[in-house]
Amino acid sequence: MTADLDKVRLNFDPHNVWLVDVIIAVIMFGVALDLKTEDFRRVVQMPKAVFLGLIALFLLFPAVTYALTRILNPHPSIALGMVIVAACPSGNMSNFITYMARGNTALSVTITAVATCVAVIMTPFNIAFWGKLNPITAPLLHKVSLNSSDLLLTVFLILGIPLILGISFARYFPVWADKLHKPFKALSVAALLLIIAIAFAGNFSLFTTFFLVIISAVLPQNALAFAAGYGLSRAARLNGPDTRALTVELGIHNSALGLTLIFAYFAEHGGAALIAGFWGIWHIVAGLILASLWSRVQIAEPAAEAA
Repeated sequence: MTADLDKVRLNFDPHNVWLVDVIIAVIMFGVALDLKTEDFRRVVQMPKAVFLGLIALFLLFPAVTYALTRILNPHPSIALGMVIVAACPSGNMSNFITYMARGNTALSVTITAVATCVAVIMTPFNIAFWGKLNPITAPLLHKVSLNSSDLLLTVFLILGIPLILGISFARYFPVWADKLHKPFKALSVAALLLIIAIAFAGNFSLFTTFFLVIISAVLPQNALAFAAGYGLSRAARLNGPDTRALTVELGIHNSALGLTLIFAYFAEHGGAALIAGFWGIWHIVAGLILASLWSRVQIAEPAAEAA
């Protein structure tokens, strides 16, 4: 059945790529409205936890994903989707899930904010580096003649510019930014669902046909993400709330950004979009399950600052 993935073509109008780009840009603008100087000051206040979060997101998880693709040896387009998702930063849904899990929400917000900024450079780098390093995905990158500078420009346009505009707007118009904060939160959730709906619309039969292939890649990869975040946190002896925050940050990814990049550069590799689309649903389900379990468990240790 996996051989048929070569023939998969998503029912998606290439002319609608701009719509997905705009949606992502609006989400990022809304995220930036919520960023305050305190978020970045916490990088100094909690350097160990924030640094570990960035290491986990941009070094550990892409490396773990690379190892997983070598072990599972999935269809090339499936592996490509896994690499692209692993290269994306954490999603802003992680802040809400961390709050539900009784984790350090301030740390979650800080890691998400800093990671989104860092992703402008690291996401293109990781896609190019790990994608070309893997023998089953390298031909796909060469086939589209992926240029790292082009990918960097795309990520900057849909992440960097909205972040700069949002942060600037919040600085010079704080009253309006505060009023727009909650509506943009709701809009972000609706926009994420819209992007997933766009990916699924007209392609439901493909998801059902390749369901087992998809879950055999997404479920272990997402489980490893949560496990890697938790393992690294415990190894670094972070306190309970910080451990929960970092674990969730690594398990919740901006798969909508991944879909955008796939539509822009790898539209002919349907398997990659199937992976990113299902990630967009599953990581929220898994995160909510984990948060529900953790919300019932009292943290015995004090929530001391990670230095």
